[in-house]
Amino acid sequence: MHYHIEGMDCASCVGKIETALARMPGVSDVQLNFATQNLTLSLSPDGATQVGDVEKTIKRLGFGISARTTPSNNDTNNPPTVQRWWQTRKGKQVAGLGMLMAAAYVLALFFPAYGTWVFAAAVVVGVLPFARKAFALGMSGSPFSIETLMSVAALGALFIGEAEEAAAVVFLFSIGELLESVAADRARAGIRALASLVPKTAVLLDAQGGQREVAAASLRVNDRVLVRPGDRVSADGVIIHGSSSLDESPVTGESIPCAKTTGDTVFAGSINVDGVLEVRVEKTAADNTIARIIQLVEQAQASKAPTARFIERFSRYYTPAVMALAALVVILPPLIMGGDWAIWLYRGLALLLIACPCALVLSTPAAIASGLAAGTRRGLLIKGGSALETIGQVKTIAFDKTGTLTEGKPRVTDVVAFAQPFTKQSDDEVLALFASVESGSNHPLAKAIVGHAEAANLLIPVASNAYATAGKAVHATVAGRALAIGSPVYAAQVATLSSTQQSQIEALQRDGKTVSVLFDEQSHEALGLVALRDEPRADAQAAVAQLKTMGVRSVMLTGDNHRTAQAIAGYLGVEWEAELLPEDKLRLINEMKLNAKIAMVGDGINDAPALATADVGIAMGGGTDVAIETADAALLKNSVTDVAHLVALSRATMANIHQNVIFALALKGVFLITTVLGITGLWFAVLADTGATVLVTLNALRLLRFKGAPTKK
Repeated sequence: MHYHIEGMDCASCVGKIETALARMPGVSDVQLNFATQNLTLSLSPDGATQVGDVEKTIKRLGFGISARTTPSNNDTNNPPTVQRWWQTRKGKQVAGLGMLMAAAYVLALFFPAYGTWVFAAAVVVGVLPFARKAFALGMSGSPFSIETLMSVAALGALFIGEAEEAAAVVFLFSIGELLESVAADRARAGIRALASLVPKTAVLLDAQGGQREVAAASLRVNDRVLVRPGDRVSADGVIIHGSSSLDESPVTGESIPCAKTTGDTVFAGSINVDGVLEVRVEKTAADNTIARIIQLVEQAQASKAPTARFIERFSRYYTPAVMALAALVVILPPLIMGGDWAIWLYRGLALLLIACPCALVLSTPAAIASGLAAGTRRGLLIKGGSALETIGQVKTIAFDKTGTLTEGKPRVTDVVAFAQPFTKQSDDEVLALFASVESGSNHPLAKAIVGHAEAANLLIPVASNAYATAGKAVHATVAGRALAIGSPVYAAQVATLSSTQQSQIEALQRDGKTVSVLFDEQSHEALGLVALRDEPRADAQAAVAQLKTMGVRSVMLTGDNHRTAQAIAGYLGVEWEAELLPEDKLRLINEMKLNAKIAMVGDGINDAPALATADVGIAMGGGTDVAIETADAALLKNSVTDVAHLVALSRATMANIHQNVIFALALKGVFLITTVLGITGLWFAVLADTGATVLVTLNALRLLRFKGAPTKK
């Protein structure tokens, strides 16, 4: 069963509801997400508890509840309606209490003899909703709730004749709860913002080319949609006609528009900048990239970080301990020192308000939620508070090479003509012949050579009689000449290579480049060579340097040969291990884990075991679905620098948590002492509680302004 819960101000609300539901027979698998306000539970058909009983229990606790028909409340085309603070139940309650307080002050001014009674009436009316909720919580297994503490304190103050102060306590507490609600809603805004990125409508094309506007949620796989300039892409798909620049910042966080053409993938929510595109839908609204991101963020916010679990366990003992201390403050001074019972009762009541653990309990989940939201905005998708907490603790990051530190696509780096004299014209001629011979091949190296020649606007001769000798060479007839392209080893066996040419080949190979040699099979003359290499990503070197300044060691793990690995690693400045099988990577990760926490960054299926084994697995966003699903975090922008941003975000989040915990405990400690000494009273006690909760939340929201890892000046 799936429900949407309204009115949860802080993480302690989750505990109250879960405790109440756990006591109901037949209810199991209770999962309540504070950030998304989604509740999932299982209800035994033969149990004594019915659907109506669940809804009544939650309503008695003071929360709103509505049924949902789907497991996840991430319908991107129907985002939930957001109420302004004055439209909410708590907003109306504060407004009503404010008018009641104002009326009490006016009546007390004109009828001073009845002032105490007027304020007493205000206290009774104002505290009634909280007392009712406190009773329901006590009956459901949460006797030490803030509502209980506040109700006892307010009624106790009324009992000892402090009616005006009791009324103020009720009013200030209501304002504090409203502020907590507003702050919590602000923290939840990130998911709503994601849901609003996908347009509600799409322009559907029929088989005859006709256009009609339909709901984006109704699109099916293989539908064709039109995306005009200025439109948001309505579904994940592939461009089948047209070219344009797309602003993918809503999805990946990348601010620079990306050029796209026929055959390229587009994401729902991207903004089409200039051209007209025809897109074939590949994923429905429930499965598109944004829907997956929302689902993963919701799951991440539902998972509790180790620090959060510790704080929750601590608060279970903290609140009863402080309540016991309050009881001792009330009883011991009058009995032992002959103190005034009314004075010490007043101070004990103030301590009850200080006992509320809201700020302490909220200190971690508020920061975690803000950290996850800040990461999502930057294209850093983190799958849980535990992962976010651990990333900042890693001392070593292991990188896969191909597709992670490098582009994953071979590029032509050198073209050398062996014919004399060595002119630019002869280099172009050799490249054109290379492209002609390779034109019929689907090999990645062949495609890179042909693409390089086309980009240089060269006229590529037509080849005939093309065939391949497995593992040795490709052959073709070009302009009546029998030409072949092979490895340097094969070329040396069937053609003539001078010592100078051999030296050129060896120098290129030392740089980690793959060399192919073009030769004439009839004259056995070597005509030239082309060198290719999977080049490092533009930001890889800067990312490694950034991590080094942060005290994080980088290691490259690759299945490539030693020569290529050494060249790439030397350029980037990383340690390296080469010629590794997937099981070798796994073994090395396990060995490194023995000394310190380690993260693994990869993009391929062969990286999935290592990603799962590392303390934190990080997948490049352009990688395989297996890698992304296995990893604890994904870099949607495919930027290596984002690894450093991920570490910086984790450290900023943990620093924020530590600030919140220290602030909450220190503030309560100060007011505990000043209350016992009689310096502060009920007013300051309620401010210490609600004020600390609001300030802790506001401090956590500062993480939403996270700018990334500091750059080296």
